[in-house]
Amino acid sequence: MSETPHLTFDIDQPGMSKGHLVVPKGADCEALPLPVFSLNKGEGPRLLITGGCHGNELEGPIVARRLIDWLPEAQTCGRVIVVPVLNPPAVQAWSRNTVVDGLNLNRVFPGRADGSVTERIADAVSRLLLPMADIVFDLHSFGPNWDLPPSSTTHPIADADLMAKTVRMAEAFKFPMTLVWEHHDTSGMFDMLAHSQGKVFVCAELGGGTVGSEALAIYEVGVHNALIALGLVEGKAERPAFRQHKSNQTLETRSSDELKSPARGIFEPRCSVLDEVKQGDLIGILHPMDSLSANSIDLRASTTSIVCAIRSGAHVDVNEVVALLARPQSLKIYGG
Repeated sequence: MSETPHLTFDIDQPGMSKGHLVVPKGADCEALPLPVFSLNKGEGPRLLITGGCHGNELEGPIVARRLIDWLPEAQTCGRVIVVPVLNPPAVQAWSRNTVVDGLNLNRVFPGRADGSVTERIADAVSRLLLPMADIVFDLHSFGPNWDLPPSSTTHPIADADLMAKTVRMAEAFKFPMTLVWEHHDTSGMFDMLAHSQGKVFVCAELGGGTVGSEALAIYEVGVHNALIALGLVEGKAERPAFRQHKSNQTLETRSSDELKSPARGIFEPRCSVLDEVKQGDLIGILHPMDSLSANSIDLRASTTSIVCAIRSGAHVDVNEVVALLARPQSLKIYGG
């Protein structure tokens, strides 16, 4: 077996082809074969779709496999490469991080050929798949302890032109929310690597803790809408409804918009995602559980905003984020 990452098939052949991206073995585990599907219809956009970066976010792999069922017949041009599961050890263990080395795949890009298994996965994807694409859709969900509406997200990009293209692509999903998320922990993220190479990268997200049919249906419609916008398939985009919300909002959230817990305890949400709140409105209540004398603590909005994500009831530690607030997005602040 080759000691370098490699594909087991000719990914450039026309039509539908499939095989594996082989991540070489290391001291920590044997080689990993990641299933890869290539749909090559000639000239046009070059799109990479990935799921299963985090093992406890299973909507992405499900929607990716659904795409493989209908996209070969629907696709009219271009090339789409689909990798339903980027991190098999994490998915099999239903773990956000890889259980073998404890690393978060979405914090180690571009990876290392001589690193641990998570770093080798990132290296293989960075070297062999990312160069084949101009656009990337990375299918995530927000994890089991959060409520988040179906959303297309990106991070701020210094290149104003790439920022505008990325936001337009994110809006094409027509999810209930498009979010530009200023996040403090971005080192080694897949999208940051793609952005540095001038590629459009959109991350699809949703939350709720369970893999539900309604959310999956909205998720799949959103990806289909984006494929229509790229001209890869024909059709008319739909705007799916979510909890009586049918309009799309483009919002931004910054690190300063994170509402954090002032103490340890159980967080009780008192509002819902997409709610509009004013300064002083109650977002949730923190109930300390390790003291006989401590009172419950009201957590309130510091300014007029929109609730874009909220913890769905969980035990939290001091300074742990329990809600994300947002406001209408403005592209101009991200110009380089």
